[in-house]
Amino acid sequence: MKTLLRSVLLALAGVSTVAAEEIGFGILGTDASSALKQNWNPFLEDMSKGTGLEIKGFFATDYAGLVEAMRFSKIQLAWLGAKAAIESVDRADGEVFAQFIDQAGRTGYTSVIITHRDSRLKTIEDMFAQAKELSFGMGDPQSTSGTLVPLCELFAPRGLDVRQAFRITRSSSHGGNLLAVVNKQVDVATNYSVGLEKFQISNPESHAQVRVLWTSKPIPSDPIVWRRDLPDATKKKIRDFVFSYGKDEREKAILARLQQISGFRPSDNRQLIPVRLTSVTLEKFKVKADPDLSPTDRAARLEALDRRQAELEAAAR
Repeated sequence: MKTLLRSVLLALAGVSTVAAEEIGFGILGTDASSALKQNWNPFLEDMSKGTGLEIKGFFATDYAGLVEAMRFSKIQLAWLGAKAAIESVDRADGEVFAQFIDQAGRTGYTSVIITHRDSRLKTIEDMFAQAKELSFGMGDPQSTSGTLVPLCELFAPRGLDVRQAFRITRSSSHGGNLLAVVNKQVDVATNYSVGLEKFQISNPESHAQVRVLWTSKPIPSDPIVWRRDLPDATKKKIRDFVFSYGKDEREKAILARLQQISGFRPSDNRQLIPVRLTSVTLEKFKVKADPDLSPTDRAARLEALDRRQAELEAAAR
């Protein structure tokens, strides 16, 4: 009876007993650091307070885990690289709504190939000339800067299979590859400019041990993706928080600890078109180099890829 009376009194007083809506926020552990949650939790806590939603961090070791988590509604938000964002849009009912801005005001970054400062390798051509003697660190299979862009801009045009070009090829995160180069556990590895800038601030002595052999063309900055089926009211709460965050010194410091960013700007799925075009270009290289395809099949596949490229280019205008 007392419990019933208390519930009635709370209702009459206008006090809500309904739990806040829970939103899973997917985050990739790109850094080889136990401080990942420590860096992210202040942002997630502020997001909970600012939206009235219960924001729960979901920390994954690879992009595939984040895409699958969104596909099965274990998370409703995710900070993804562009290639993984394409997977989430195509397979997990995802939708891009925001893009980060770095502290220099840029909305792009680059892929890089790195080696140790003591390495005999001075140029990217040195790497290719000595590849059979080298160990190579590739990125996450779903990483734009760690895998897709190096394959498209460096390896495919040379007709090289990265798994066969080197003495040893292994895959790891950006942070894992960076530390492997610093500690001379691999000779060369892929990485990304934002990670190097962050590493220079957090560990300048180790950063001084890194040499960049190659830098890619600009890549659009990472997007934040949400599930399209989120209620409009929930989307508005998230949108209002994200685009207003980073205005005072405390919030700026929190963002700087994440990925050296200064804030966010509105975006949509069109942000992914340049990376979709990169994927088409890479697929063309593969089709042209495939010895098992007949001339007829090769021509048909290339024609289909040409059509896809034209569609994407039209959508980008």
